[in-house]
Amino acid sequence: MPAVTVDNPLTLPRVTTPDPAVTSARPVLTVATAPEGFEGEGFPVRRAFAKINQKYLDPFIMMDQMGEVDYAAGEPKGTPWHPHRGFETVTYIIDGTFIHRDSHGGGGTITDGDTQWMTAGSGLLHIETPPESLVRSGGLFHGLQLWVNLPASDKMITPKYQDIRGGSVKLLSTEDGGTLLRVIAGELDGHQGPGTTFTPITMIHASISPGAQITLPWRSDFNALAYGLAGNGSAGTEHRPFHRGQAVVFGDGGSITLRADEKQDSRDNNFEVVLLGGLPIREPVAHYGPFVMNSHRELQQAMEDFQAGRLGTIPADGH
Repeated sequence: MPAVTVDNPLTLPRVTTPDPAVTSARPVLTVATAPEGFEGEGFPVRRAFAKINQKYLDPFIMMDQMGEVDYAAGEPKGTPWHPHRGFETVTYIIDGTFIHRDSHGGGGTITDGDTQWMTAGSGLLHIETPPESLVRSGGLFHGLQLWVNLPASDKMITPKYQDIRGGSVKLLSTEDGGTLLRVIAGELDGHQGPGTTFTPITMIHASISPGAQITLPWRSDFNALAYGLAGNGSAGTEHRPFHRGQAVVFGDGGSITLRADEKQDSRDNNFEVVLLGGLPIREPVAHYGPFVMNSHRELQQAMEDFQAGRLGTIPADGH
């Protein structure tokens, strides 16, 4: 982990550390441990935000860490065809390969640092599967799937698909070169990531070297969340400990601080963290299964439309 990297981060554009005299640090409100379970046809997941109040998540709905798992031959699994309406799914593959396909004509193969950004909007059917070669051979699989809400005005827009190759991600460094930052979507210190979003958000994957500390500017009107993908460290100027499989909720302010412990586990070279922020939508959320709407009546309509085939049909070949 991970595939998109550089030998010398100091060759990259650098993020300016905010002046603490003029920028208030965001405090840590809570640290929550993600429960573990299974999704789709049986691949292991951590429900990153399952123990966090929705008021701190808005505009995000949920996030699953898929793996990290080293499959034996014949073990890799995916999901069957399933519907979505009313939000966006963001699938980020760190290690391994996934094939995506939807009934609206979107899809493709994502691997090793690629991101698939699917705006479900008015609705579609969707499938995610490992390639046959991975099923035959087995191998490492690790990724994330994030759900981003859409405001009521955009929930019924035409579905859209973005194929974000790992090589297009904006790579940045901190001033001391101790952290590699991958801006997947949104903006950081004037640097823009490739993902375009209906709901304003920022999504970053940070690799923090052992003992390194980062303080990043953060939009004061965004919320701020961090999730540990691997390794261990701390959050906030108060150095609240958190590690792999734990999520951090930050309070109000203009900057966020993270630090990697001097000593990491033998399998982890760095403290790997996903950073998320977004502009809260502040609308009612009605969430059931694969639908995210604003009311129970809209959920019922989504289910009726799905059952009537109005969200799309499975292609004749079934793949």
